[in-house]
Amino acid sequence: MLLIKNGKIITMTGEILEQGDILIENKTIKAVEAQINLLPNKEDKVIDATGLWVMPGIIEAHCHIGITEEKKGAEGEDCNETTEVVVPYLRAIDAINPLDPAFHNAIQAGITSVMVGPGSANVVGGQFAFLKTHGRVIDDMLILAPAAMKVSFGENPKSNGSKGPTSRMTIASMLREELFHAVQYKQKKEKAFEEKTDFTIDFRLEPWLPVLNREIPLKAHVHRADDILTAIRIAKEFSCNMTLDHCTEGHNIAEEIKMSGYHVILGPDMASRNKLEIENADFKTSGVLSKKGVTVAITTDHPVTLIQYLPICAGLAVKKGLEMMEGLKAITINPAIICGVANRVGSIEVGKDADIAIFTGNPMETFTQTVYTIIDGQIIYKMKDLG
Repeated sequence: MLLIKNGKIITMTGEILEQGDILIENKTIKAVEAQINLLPNKEDKVIDATGLWVMPGIIEAHCHIGITEEKKGAEGEDCNETTEVVVPYLRAIDAINPLDPAFHNAIQAGITSVMVGPGSANVVGGQFAFLKTHGRVIDDMLILAPAAMKVSFGENPKSNGSKGPTSRMTIASMLREELFHAVQYKQKKEKAFEEKTDFTIDFRLEPWLPVLNREIPLKAHVHRADDILTAIRIAKEFSCNMTLDHCTEGHNIAEEIKMSGYHVILGPDMASRNKLEIENADFKTSGVLSKKGVTVAITTDHPVTLIQYLPICAGLAVKKGLEMMEGLKAITINPAIICGVANRVGSIEVGKDADIAIFTGNPMETFTQTVYTIIDGQIIYKMKDLG
């Protein structure tokens, strides 16, 4: 067992223990109390967290870690498929390299889990996966796969080679057509099941069933306000769940986003405004949407902004109007909710995965250091000068 003692525990459930203990057994949190006394056992480990902040592990809700690998150039670039425009059958798990050094950078920053998937060159890019940041075998790191279906609007799919769409109208029509065929496929499969007749599985359409059954969301790459509204319109037409990723001009249509009921993943704002559609990027968007009642997570979109700067991005959002606690939620419990894994991670609660980060202070502050990163109850990172 592992016992964390005397830390300031920010549970992300609304409770803060100014000085408390956490007991971890195997891979899960067994107890969270003001004081826990264990009988001496040489196999048990104790972390003295006096004066330290103890939080659930930080979560990155949208990135390309392990797919766009650091330091490898074209050889490590597996983020976008340019031979076709609509590729729902692609799976992130087949391209994520756990040996990408960015995983270690994430762990050093207290980031314990990530949502990883294809880029935005395709109208439909394929399936995202949610995984832990520690491991060497991708199948052992997974929490949820598939976790979302990537769809994209705006400038990126318009630039996907000679086969790609050249207008926003075409992007929308291609997605509608694909969803229309997927609905027909679903109906035929259900009818065949009811009538107990033969049915041939279509490899290209089968991946849409979790989306149409509302088991996983569309993950929409959207920047401009009009693209955001188009994404909402199409998702509503086909009764799909959806997350609005990037959502750069979301502050201009905050009421409409709130009314849609969809969650938002904002960022990367700490990056170059290298496209016209992100000319209005600003850290203020998080605060505007949060105050409207929208559930907001913050992303680095690694490697657009390096993943280890995720807590700092949240801090910059707080600087521009996001409330302090909402900033912490935007990198812990909110991404867990948005990614559909809040039953496992995102808060410090009995029964949840023992993914915990311990800091010298508020992780959104520049000079704060990560002291420990714990994943599945194991100490994965320890600051060297602690001895």
